[in-house]
Amino acid sequence: MWQETPMEEIQATKNDIRSEIKNVLNSLSGSERLKKTQDIENRLFEFANFLEAKIALLHLNRYNEIKMREIIERCFSINKTVVLPAFDIGKHEMKLMKVDNLKANLKTGARGIKEPKRHLCKVVPIEYIDIAFIPGIAFDEKGGRIGSGEGYYDRLISKLPNTTRKVSLAFEDQIVQQVPMESHDRYIDILITEKRIIYKI
Repeated sequence: MWQETPMEEIQATKNDIRSEIKNVLNSLSGSERLKKTQDIENRLFEFANFLEAKIALLHLNRYNEIKMREIIERCFSINKTVVLPAFDIGKHEMKLMKVDNLKANLKTGARGIKEPKRHLCKVVPIEYIDIAFIPGIAFDEKGGRIGSGEGYYDRLISKLPNTTRKVSLAFEDQIVQQVPMESHDRYIDILITEKRIIYKI
């Protein structure tokens, strides 16, 4: 009789969690989403690790996650250097690029997300990043994270300096009891929700 391997079981569990969380996020009303996002944004802009950081790697959202555009615009207003990823689908990697203006500097990339125009934006060496915002669909309180399943951010986290804070922004609805982790999965350091700041245990 055929049985799933442990790795296949973990992948199946992750996919179940992805589906469950996406359904929860889709069920949020516009006003609920806006209020939760504003609370997270306010908590972020009072967070010392963020305020002290000069160069921030951010991202634009893909699903019904936290809308990042307003946060990025606010970063410009307080003179932070904003870095966004440009994805190379063929090589399964990302280039980190400095962005000065969201309207002028971005185009829709191969993953369906707005990303930097390579001829307009300069590459930023990974060791310059002070704080990195890591997107995800689901998280646990120990720093476990489930992403889209493509591995871009797990590979990025493994290359970031130990001194770079790895932070995720999420709704409380995205927190699960335990994220099943595989050997290639990487943890975040800090999770900021509309209610609290959670440090990896």
